[in-house]
Amino acid sequence: MPAGAERVVHIREQCMSGWKLSCTLVAALTACASAPQVPMRPMPPPSRPAAVAPAPVAVVQPPAQVPALVVVPAPAPPIESAAVAARFPDPPVAYRTPAFEPGRSGFTTNAELRSLLKGLARDGDGSAGSTTIRLLQAGSSQTGVPLEALHFSRAPLPPLATTGAAAPVPRPTVLLIGQQHGDEPAGAEALIVIAQELASGKLAALLDRIDVVILPRANPDGAAADKRVTAGGIDANRDHLLLRTPEAQAQAQLVREFNPVVVVDAHEFTALGRFVDKFGAAQRFDALIQYAMTANLPAFVTKASEEWFRKPMLQALNAQGLRHEWYYTTSADLADKKVSMGGVQPDTGRNVNGLRNAVSFLIETRGVGLGRAHLARRVHTHVAAIRSVLQSTAARADDLLKLRRFVDAEVASKACRGEMIVEAAATPSEYNLQMLDPQTGADKTVNVIWDSALELAAVKRRARPCGYWLGADQTDAALRLRGLGVQVQRLDDAGALRGETWAETARELAVRNDVRGSIADAGGALRVKVDLVPALIDVRAGSYYIGLDQPLANLIIAAMEPDTQNGFVANRIVTELKSQARVLTRPEIRMTPMQ
Repeated sequence: MPAGAERVVHIREQCMSGWKLSCTLVAALTACASAPQVPMRPMPPPSRPAAVAPAPVAVVQPPAQVPALVVVPAPAPPIESAAVAARFPDPPVAYRTPAFEPGRSGFTTNAELRSLLKGLARDGDGSAGSTTIRLLQAGSSQTGVPLEALHFSRAPLPPLATTGAAAPVPRPTVLLIGQQHGDEPAGAEALIVIAQELASGKLAALLDRIDVVILPRANPDGAAADKRVTAGGIDANRDHLLLRTPEAQAQAQLVREFNPVVVVDAHEFTALGRFVDKFGAAQRFDALIQYAMTANLPAFVTKASEEWFRKPMLQALNAQGLRHEWYYTTSADLADKKVSMGGVQPDTGRNVNGLRNAVSFLIETRGVGLGRAHLARRVHTHVAAIRSVLQSTAARADDLLKLRRFVDAEVASKACRGEMIVEAAATPSEYNLQMLDPQTGADKTVNVIWDSALELAAVKRRARPCGYWLGADQTDAALRLRGLGVQVQRLDDAGALRGETWAETARELAVRNDVRGSIADAGGALRVKVDLVPALIDVRAGSYYIGLDQPLANLIIAAMEPDTQNGFVANRIVTELKSQARVLTRPEIRMTPMQ
């Protein structure tokens, strides 16, 4: 932990201290009556010490030169011992997706997926309780492949025919996303199954309580080329704050339109490869799971994620004989023996949607590098986990709507007061990780250095301002904020704002890394060091104000503080440090909302 860093107990203290007290203020959160058990931080073995309204998406053009896609067949499975393979038998179910047709050697193609989604779409018959399935055009990939989703909704029952009867209560929406990484096909196959079951199967009745939006393949270019990244070489799952790719923009558009209370991102993880090379062990688990864990995340969102969703999900996986663990990964550097939980940066879909005050889950199955091996089990794992999420949402539908209203109001109320975390880091510990002997298939315990995201260290704190100012020349940054769903206002008149500017003290060119040690995208980022300088800021008409008195305040902070690897300054979206500032009093200048 950096010298002087202040430990932020991400789950244990924030949730336990605030949950019961807040229940007296928000009686509608019915599950507050008994304080739930909190997931514990992985501990070392005893013999060793522990160390808004919808808005147009930002117009961001893809790279001028998009590499030509090369369609390749599914890779041959890597060498996997028969003993390890025997630990992952096929489930006693059969799924109906194109990938499971007899004689197939690959996965569902983009053309097959489009045809399947079109075939599921239908209008309701107009009667109460009839299901409408709308085909949505969320955008297009960098090579022009449509990014299509399905919206499942059931017409609400009419109000009772009595005087003063209330209108039907809005239903929460769940957003399901698959295959952001093109070489992770099981998520898309599983979401086809979920769509089929919502249309006419065992999940259809849940639509009485919830709406569901499914984007089964978020990176069709990567899927066609069997590549992790988009056609332009960017990892789409590291682009949810910056919105440089049309793939990330499409997801942001769906979030703006439907304002989901729950988001699930379906991925796959490496089964052999570097884990065998580094630890002499293969992956043991069917599913690795993690919800949003990042700085400034509302504690109630964490609490609901754990109690209302993760615990039932684990029970559902257990019932199917599927093994599970917190999500973790490791770098490709064989000398680096560290294992990390999912990243705590506000750039992935999991964390960005958490900062939108949604319950946001990453679900990964054992798959990368296996080709088609164990495909039925991989898909079955996703299906079991996602079914549980949908069932939990339906069971908690009213509570989730009340939770969203409470958290949105609470976040907005913090403007101009208190502190915020500018940068946080995972905390180091040790963990006895259960793995498999790659030859015998026997359980093997590996003691690893473990970066835990269950507790975060506050690397940098600042007072929370009332909002941020952007110069009139920073329209691109303002558009991207609007693309995220943030309320942006344009100043109608010139004036002065009391605030703080940043004085740059040092800079270097760096790269944005993910927790695996891989470069998150092809471009470099500026790493600047700054001092805050009190100032009376002269502003002119046409410049922008982004207030923190709105539900997405914590997402704004992630974008606007300049000295982090994910912010708009570091990634050159804000072109000059002098073109933005922190505002410390609410502006009295006339402003117009940016459309």
